[in-house]
Amino acid sequence: MGSVFLPHLHSGWHVDQAILSEEDRIVAIRFGRTTTIECEEMDELLFNIAERVRNFVAIYVCDIDEVPDFNEMYELYDNMCVMFFYRNRHIMCDFGTGNNNKLDFAIDNPQDLIDVLETVFRGARKGKGLVVSPIDFSRVRR
Repeated sequence: MGSVFLPHLHSGWHVDQAILSEEDRIVAIRFGRTTTIECEEMDELLFNIAERVRNFVAIYVCDIDEVPDFNEMYELYDNMCVMFFYRNRHIMCDFGTGNNNKLDFAIDNPQDLIDVLETVFRGARKGKGLVVSPIDFSRVRR
């Protein structure tokens, strides 16, 4: 039930404003279909870590059926994915899975997700557009 407590973005304008409004934190947006199990699990995890990462991450959720504006641009066809932005710039992360544009799989361990977010934040602050995940998820995932 984590998505109930996370801020929802209900239009393309809201997504843009969320990305543009943060100067010092990364913006993590969970895009997906809110009613799917993958989204519910990720939302629960994001909600559980939100307080611990609030100093360097702003977390939002966006239903891709309600707000289809970015589906084609960001290839949002999965039931769930998380994308990262810093100062209006998309930050990519190499998870070892072949898709660097977004986190498109569930992470079970809250600390693993916090570690990923910290890595994205540190890299983004240094001006990097692509960071390497501290965990190679190619083995963990399958």
